[in-house]
Amino acid sequence: MKNTVLNRIRIVLVEPAGGLNVGSIARIMKNMELLQLVVVNPQCDLWGEAARQMAVHAADVLESATVVKTLPEALVGCQRAIATTGRDAAIPDIPVASPRWALPWLLEDASASAALIFGREDRGLTNQELHYAQRLLRIPTGDRYPSLNLAQAVAICCYELHELSGRQQPPIAPTSPTNLAAREQIEAYYEQLESLLLAIGYLYPHTAASRMEKVRRLLNRALPASEEIALLRGMLSQMEWALQTARSSQSDR
Repeated sequence: MKNTVLNRIRIVLVEPAGGLNVGSIARIMKNMELLQLVVVNPQCDLWGEAARQMAVHAADVLESATVVKTLPEALVGCQRAIATTGRDAAIPDIPVASPRWALPWLLEDASASAALIFGREDRGLTNQELHYAQRLLRIPTGDRYPSLNLAQAVAICCYELHELSGRQQPPIAPTSPTNLAAREQIEAYYEQLESLLLAIGYLYPHTAASRMEKVRRLLNRALPASEEIALLRGMLSQMEWALQTARSSQSDR
């Protein structure tokens, strides 16, 4: 029997370098009934001999994998995203939780598409990439050797998701709004906001990125709904219109 609860969760790999890892990930995904694999700018042959050797009977997961160029493309249609990190305090103001505490949130809304993002084998995800997620996850390990293999990390999280999906109510499921805005909707808002703030002189090109990171942290904590992002964008559009009108009036004098 297919686990329909897990059908809407995609496993996102950012620039994986090892075909053996990707094949192992495909296998554990199929073991745990997770079938959506999305790969961002792969640095290995996803369908080569090494990947197929490790996938064993999960070749269909490899063959159906979606390949995209950027992380925002991988998150199109997602309302919820958790990024994995090896650091306890990767981003200020965004707490890092263990899989058992963080993953129930992905299953909380039965209608929301969700993503679990994993970084590169050698250096994980950049701070900029971590900002595309609303929450962060770190797998606790011993202090003497804290580094986990990519496929092992995915396996732990897939197992936890499978266990949680089989329960009536995931443990310690935090309360959050339904109808969360899709990630591409939020990204469009950020682009519009940055453009306007540059136009009015609040942002400067050399500091815009760091200022916008703070805005991202604020909005990620708020977990805005789709209609709330539409409201914010409507405000920005009205400000843009007012700014253009004022400039036109000045030029006519």
